[in-house]
Formats: sequence, C-alpha cells, structure tokens
Amino acid sequence: MRVLQVIDSLRPGGAERMAVSYAKLLHKNGHASYLCSTRFEGILKENLNPDIGYLFLNKKYALDFTALNKLRKYIKNNKIEIVHAHSSSYLFAALLKLTGLSFKLVWHDHYGESELLHQRKFRILKIFSKYFDGIISVNHKLKNWAVEKLKTEDVTMINNFIHNKENRTIVNTLEGPADAFKIICLANLRPQKDHQNLLRSFELLPDEINATLHLIGNDPKTSYSKEVLKLIEQSKSRNRIFYYGIQTEIIEYLGQADLGVLSSRSEGLPVALLEYGVAGLPVIVTNVGQCKEVLNGYGLVVIPNNSEIMSEAILEYYEQKKARLEDALNFQRHVLLEYGEDVIYKNIIEFYSTI
Repeated sequence: MRVLQVIDSLRPGGAERMAVSYAKLLHKNGHASYLCSTRFEGILKENLNPDIGYLFLNKKYALDFTALNKLRKYIKNNKIEIVHAHSSSYLFAALLKLTGLSFKLVWHDHYGESELLHQRKFRILKIFSKYFDGIISVNHKLKNWAVEKLKTEDVTMINNFIHNKENRTIVNTLEGPADAFKIICLANLRPQKDHQNLLRSFELLPDEINATLHLIGNDPKTSYSKEVLKLIEQSKSRNRIFYYGIQTEIIEYLGQADLGVLSSRSEGLPVALLEYGVAGLPVIVTNVGQCKEVLNGYGLVVIPNNSEIMSEAILEYYEQKKARLEDALNFQRHVLLEYGEDVIYKNIIEFYSTI
C-alpha cells in the first residue's frame, strides 16, 4: 500500500506521535509510507526514518491554495492510495477530494476531551465527514459519537499503540537525590492534564517521604502553562519538583522512575500510559477516557480532581513495594501483548483493505 499520514504539526502531542508511529510502522512492514505536516514542524521529525517520504506544507491559513496544490501534486506524483488524516488535518485532505483527486480518505479521531463530548463543536466536521471513506476512533466513546453524529459508514476503534521495546543507552538522568522515590508525569502543559491536581497531591505527601516529582511535556506558553510553572515555583516542595520541558528520548527518563502518574480530568487513550507500561512502571491514573480499560486492573485508578485520593494512592504504592512491582510487571506484559505494534499493524491493514 501507498499511505500518506497527514498531521498539522510535528510538535510533541498524542496525535502527532501517533501519526509518526503509523508512518514508521507501515514503512517497517514494507509499505510505501509518507508523512505530511501541514502547519508546523517540530522535534518529532527527528523520529522519522529517512526512507519515509516527508512533505512540509507550511500552510499559513485554512484555505491556503498554494499549500493545497503542493499537497495535491505530492499525492498524485507518489500515487498515494490512502490519505490517513489525523485530528484537524481532515479539512485539507477532504478539500483535495473535492478537486477530483482519487484516493481513500481515513480520518483518525484523537479527541482528548472524551468526557466532554456534549460540548464538542463539529458542524464543519459533520459536513466534510461525508467525504471520509473511514473513521478510526481511539476509544469507544469517540466511536459511538462518530456513528451517531457523522456521515461516514465505516467507523472502527483502533487502540493507540507503542513500538516494540528497544534497548537504549541512558544519556539523560532524572534530577534530585538518586535514592528518592521518583514520580514521573509525561503530559504537555494543557488544561485537560490537570497538573494542579498532581502538584497538590505531591504536596500532601508526608514530609518524611523521600520523593521527587518529574514533569516532562511541552510548554505552549498559555495562561494555563504559566500558572502551572508558577505553582511549581511557589510550592513548598519546589526543591523536589523538576520540569524538563520537551524531550525526545522519553524512555530514558521513564526507565529511571519508580512510578508513572496521569492526573488528567479528560483523556482519549493517552500514549503516555502505554509508554509507562513499556518502561515497566507501576501506574496511577484518573478514571477518564480509556485509562481504566488500558490499565486492566494492573495499577491504581482514582477519581479525577481529587488531590487527597491521588496522594493516598501514591503513598500506598510507596509503602507497598511488592504490590507495585507485581502490578508493573503485569501491566508491562499486558501493554506489549494488547497494544504492541504487531497487533495494531494487523488491525490497520484490515481496515485499510475494507474501506
């Protein structure tokens, strides 16, 4: 197959990382694989194999006809059969179908606010959904929503996935005392990730606990991210909280941690949770999106926006080493079996073949 992944940027984020992962997965299995970033490049570009076709459009506005024509020529010249558009990039891809260009169009819905679907604005999406040949949703709520609200017949759910575990040399190290209980959170500084809840939970831990908190994720310079960084600076535990910003070799940091945490108020299927599993971390998550289903009983699930309960869960794992290590091992096995690249490759090829 000749497949083009389309995404609006290559800045770190769940949808962006999945677009790159699909391009790599198809290339690895012998398909002609391509990726197009429409608006922005970013550090995820470094993860692309040089044999994967790459196009950057540098689109300036919604109806950028110069960029649209550039993408049209690229699809035509490379004889692309399937355009796999992620998140908001569907609009540009659908416009190409209106020009008469022949290809199958798949839209991949990574919507992270699946707890708030009743607030989702989708008028334009609904109009253009009649040009989709298929829709992939990352969880059951999004699949049911698409079936009910949109005009596409073929809708499926395919889990986000993680590449097979690789051995890496540790170059970057986590800051703070080497003997500390290291809690890590992989999440961009966005409101749905609710870092305030996690920071409050960490502050509630008993003073005698030798623990450090490590935050990795993009700072988009929004009012929310500024507030999170301000809370860190003003925290009574600020000497034990470390923020690393954007990082490419995430697995290096995860391998040094003792606990992976997500304190989100809303999620789809977070890639970070799968990365925790591959790294062999015990995990605490809030009960949003697919988190509980992915964890499959091999970790602790707490209600969102409750710092006291989150703090109690952290303390429970801190005190019960045997239980957390058993959960970590079982969760790692579960992730590699159910969310590994071999399973998802079979699912995506079957879907591509049926639309």
